[in-house]
Amino acid sequence: MRTLTYAQAIREAFEQLLASDSRVFVIGQGLWSPWYVGTSMQDLDRRFGRDRIIDTPVSENATTGAAIGAALAGMRPIVVHPRMDFMLLAADPIINQAANWSYMFGGQIGVPLVIRSIINRGGEQGAQHSQALQAFFLHVPGIKIVMPASPFDAKGLLIAAVRDGNPVMYIDDRWLYDSVGEVPSEMYEVPIGSGVVRTSGSQLTIVASSWMTEQALEAAETLRARGLSAEVIDLRSIKPWDRQLVLTSVRKTGRLIVADGGWTTGGVAAEIAATVGNEAFDYLKAPVQRVALPDAPAPTSRVLERAYYPTDKHIVAVAERMMARVQSLALKVV
Repeated sequence: MRTLTYAQAIREAFEQLLASDSRVFVIGQGLWSPWYVGTSMQDLDRRFGRDRIIDTPVSENATTGAAIGAALAGMRPIVVHPRMDFMLLAADPIINQAANWSYMFGGQIGVPLVIRSIINRGGEQGAQHSQALQAFFLHVPGIKIVMPASPFDAKGLLIAAVRDGNPVMYIDDRWLYDSVGEVPSEMYEVPIGSGVVRTSGSQLTIVASSWMTEQALEAAETLRARGLSAEVIDLRSIKPWDRQLVLTSVRKTGRLIVADGGWTTGGVAAEIAATVGNEAFDYLKAPVQRVALPDAPAPTSRVLERAYYPTDKHIVAVAERMMARVQSLALKVV
């Protein structure tokens, strides 16, 4: 099968959606500029025209509100926020309008809206340009959230999100844009809410999404070389997330590490850890561990960035401490 980069897979999904459905259009800031969205929308304005690829003035609130109105009128808009940080300016239309509309009207009308939100961090950009805010929106009922980690899922989840008929937040991470994977040329959907086992294992479960899935896979390789068998689950969707897949794995391995690119307190990892603690407590051989950002804003210094952002090495260290603790307790029992 042919391969594409993550960014190319996103672009192909956009191209096929725009070509196959006249209701689809894209609106947001920087859509005509690779500086904002990389190569993920390159030349789409030239093919489909600037009345369907609408590069707006900088007003996140107005842009998102316009997209919601278009969705209610029967269109299939994709609103793009090239930095998730500034999507907070659109919190009112996202949370108070898009997320609530179907409920308020008894399901008689939906909001078929995709909110593409890009995590764009590192590179000494500092606290206001480096935030991963998925947990903020995880708290809100009425919004689905997907976070693809592979080129295959980047394409399939975007197509599924547009076809879903409900508000879907599609979060991609620019650190993944150059990653390469197999991608079919035809249109296809990846089911929202369905995770996947990327690597099978028997002693430890590592659950991750987006960029942290790559880190989890690298950690699993290191751990395997050191004699520890780790199973890696890529959530792909964090709302809804695949509870049964995670619970089945934890009941098999008895140990869980959750890796997330957001902050530790009140984050995605905390939600998964709480669920596992509630529904699979009797199977746990060790406390659930989280690998996430420290509870501090992102630094600007490159040296501090290296300490701030979790990597595969952090996951390996937590896993080895977890196993050492279990062995220590076993010795004490003996």
